[in-house]
Amino acid sequence: MDTNALFTQALGMVNPWRVMDLQFDADAKQLTIRVDFAPGSTFPCPSCGAPCKVHDASRQRWRHLNFFEYLTFIEARQPRTRCETHGVKTITVPWARTGADFTLLCEAMIVELGRNGLTPTAIGRIVGEHDTRIWRVLSHDVDEARGRATFAGVEKVGVDETSRAKGHVYVTLFADLVKARVLFVTEGKDHETMSRFKQDLVAHGGDPSQVSEFSLDMSQAFITGLRQKFPQAHLTFDKFHVIKLMNEAVDTVRRQEQKTEPDLKKSRYVWLKNEANLKPRERAQFDALKDSTLGTARAYRIKTTLQALYDQSPEGAPTLFRLWYFWATHSRLPAVVKVAKTLKQHLAGVLRWFDSRINNGLLEGLNSLVQAAKARARGFRSARKMIVVIYLLLSKLDFRLPKALPSAIHTK
Repeated sequence: MDTNALFTQALGMVNPWRVMDLQFDADAKQLTIRVDFAPGSTFPCPSCGAPCKVHDASRQRWRHLNFFEYLTFIEARQPRTRCETHGVKTITVPWARTGADFTLLCEAMIVELGRNGLTPTAIGRIVGEHDTRIWRVLSHDVDEARGRATFAGVEKVGVDETSRAKGHVYVTLFADLVKARVLFVTEGKDHETMSRFKQDLVAHGGDPSQVSEFSLDMSQAFITGLRQKFPQAHLTFDKFHVIKLMNEAVDTVRRQEQKTEPDLKKSRYVWLKNEANLKPRERAQFDALKDSTLGTARAYRIKTTLQALYDQSPEGAPTLFRLWYFWATHSRLPAVVKVAKTLKQHLAGVLRWFDSRINNGLLEGLNSLVQAAKARARGFRSARKMIVVIYLLLSKLDFRLPKALPSAIHTK
């Protein structure tokens, strides 16, 4: 068997395609595989499938997987056929998609590296291509996979924002809390994000009227948008956000009080942690202060009572909240009073947790992965690039990547 025939079989080429020549440049560390079709070949019309003769052809070049450590390219004449019904049409070669600069299998490797957390810059170093071309591949494949995604049956959704850049620049994530996947990402964190999510949900076969539960923080913009676009849905205010508000109030009291109470210095995490998670040194400091009359200690006790709200039965929770609210609003601690009034204003959403049992714990985890990806990439130059990476990593998309070269190259 000669070399050309060997590569024809190795690449899975089928009639009328065959390897005609190999050009190897040791100095440039580059292998070019020249492919052509047999004279007199016919190709099916892309529109109707009728066999058509070749009208003309233009030479094209595609980046393929490396041959050992050598950059490898496939060169071929890409034919255009003339159909009696549909006129002149360009034939898509079986080893690459229309308009692509990479073979299908090379694209598959790029996407798999991206799905495993490598940045486009790192992928570019591996493949030997500029990251601009890598971004182009990832963006196309993400868009194509999202086009196939279906959101039919989505009922419980979590909403949260994550920072894209300094200066209060955000993107908002919508996640399916049942299947633990990101559904939609959009710029901003205003009420219009809800409108864009609804449009995207419908575009992917979802039914807005079937979405019965949303988990979110107490962002007024989110609340307004959801009540306008999903009026039938119940809103559950994330319990972790509720406790976060109270933690911030405790820390505000501590920072104000430590100016006159030196015992509170270097005690920030003593009050923010749960008692069971304290380190030995922190416990000694906590035990010395927890029963004191300090405002910080009182704020901490108010916080732990609020945490106990989530251990109550659905019937007992409203009663405990009323008692807690009276205590908090009479604490003479402005930061605590502010939180209490905020929770009272949103009480229906706070207590909804006892029916829905949903929270944004999933989104908090997803956000940490997003921020880790942002750190690896040293930031994203545009919202579009950040959104592509989020979909790539967290949307559980079906990219339908070829697993072997013959499946990518054989014609149907």
